[in-house]
Amino acid sequence: QVQVVGSGGGTVQPGGSLRLSCAASGRTLSTYTMGWFRQGPGKEREFVVAHRGYGSSPSYADSVKGRFTISRDNAKNTWYLQMNSLKPEDTAVYYCGLVGSRLILSRVRDGGNYDYWGQGTQVTVSS
Repeated sequence: QVQVVGSGGGTVQPGGSLRLSCAASGRTLSTYTMGWFRQGPGKEREFVVAHRGYGSSPSYADSVKGRFTISRDNAKNTWYLQMNSLKPEDTAVYYCGLVGSRLILSRVRDGGNYDYWGQGTQVTVSS
């Protein structure tokens, strides 16, 4: 079994930055896809970014490309989502998902392909 714990978030003014964390524990996954999704007020869940492990480039949603960066600390088995130049439309509950396989690119944007989820963390961008 794999446990995923998300953390970080908070309230920030437009143009500010926040960092989210997502830590995995339990069974070791030799291959994986880590994805972040978000759900804003009155909106459906949407894809933000996916990381498919060594040798692959992250896949970002167009709405966050150039502002958000995903990274991983292998020693801690933790992923980070650095969010810069935040906008009010980034306000949402952010969820990290993990699956023990390297998804093909056409599947990373579908949350139904992820098996393990962290609890959501609220990000509010407001002046």
